[in-house]
Amino acid sequence: MASPPATTSSNAIARRFDALHRESRRGLVCYVTAGHPDVSRSLETLHALQEGGADIVELGVPFSDPIADGPIIQASSQRALENGMTYDRVLDLVERAKLTIPVVLFSYLNPILAAGERALTRAADSGASGILITDVPVGADPKREEWLGNSPLAFIRLVAPTTPRDRMAEIARHGSGFVYLISRLGVTGLQESTAASLPETISRLRSTTALPICVGFGISTPAQARKVGMLADGVVVGSAIVRAAEEGTEAVLALTRSLREALDA
Repeated sequence: MASPPATTSSNAIARRFDALHRESRRGLVCYVTAGHPDVSRSLETLHALQEGGADIVELGVPFSDPIADGPIIQASSQRALENGMTYDRVLDLVERAKLTIPVVLFSYLNPILAAGERALTRAADSGASGILITDVPVGADPKREEWLGNSPLAFIRLVAPTTPRDRMAEIARHGSGFVYLISRLGVTGLQESTAASLPETISRLRSTTALPICVGFGISTPAQARKVGMLADGVVVGSAIVRAAEEGTEAVLALTRSLREALDA
């Protein structure tokens, strides 16, 4: 598996984290599902995330069988599919949004494969900077991993909290942009607290890679974001943002601002 090449689009993520590091700040990565609650409001949500202080947007590509996601994101994906959201329309949404912060496509493998060999190049052309595939562990499909790793997009890799140190190093070595550390086992969703073992897990991963570490799964409140931000380079908030998007743009803006303020406090 080849390491990702240095490209303008993928380097946008590195530049963002470099800027945050110089300012001693933590990154705020916000997930939303493309086409949820509908296409028009999805576009407004993206603009609200940027205005509210998000550093990176993870834009979910709707999929009919999102097994790694909890009920909130599963429901948003189903609604987006019912709204007619396709991969091409996701790219159109990215292009129309014209965000000045990096966009990472968050997807399962099937929708990307179905979009054809130029799926990743077209994503970069639309303005995306990275891609995260939830169901391609390192070594599971070398041919596809090489395709993903050699694209113009940063290839974000997932690390589970139970991953041994040597495996962590291998995963990080075959990724770029940042490493997404899953804070706990299970599916995405709102949680009252973070895992007690998280500090040790972050420390173990930190010893294997120079890439920024962003922690997600279960982070939904400013207090949680601040706590995790004291340990990691960034936090990922998904289900809470998706739920706010159902309420409206103002709810998204308010939540994003509160998360940003907590991280910067």
